[in-house]
Amino acid sequence: MAKKSLTLRNAKRKKLAQLQKTKRQKTIAIAKDESLPFEERLAAQIKLSEMPRDSSCVRYRNRCGLTGRPRGNLRKFGLSRIAVRELASWGQIPGLIKSSW
Repeated sequence: MAKKSLTLRNAKRKKLAQLQKTKRQKTIAIAKDESLPFEERLAAQIKLSEMPRDSSCVRYRNRCGLTGRPRGNLRKFGLSRIAVRELASWGQIPGLIKSSW
């Protein structure tokens, strides 16, 4: 089980990244456009560096919805491999059967 503070921090990062997504994408596009003059691209780069760090989508980490585990996550379920296995063996996930032979 992950610490509550880590999961809350991660949720805060996800929310901030979603709010700033379009603004950040436009600024990055301006900074990368080589047809624009150097001064405009530099201004866009400075504006980008002044934005909050946590508004970048790279800083968000996929975590398990039940335990908060940061590794071994299955995107389809939003859970870690361990949680999926437990729920599958209990029959809690519809359509998923744990194989045994």
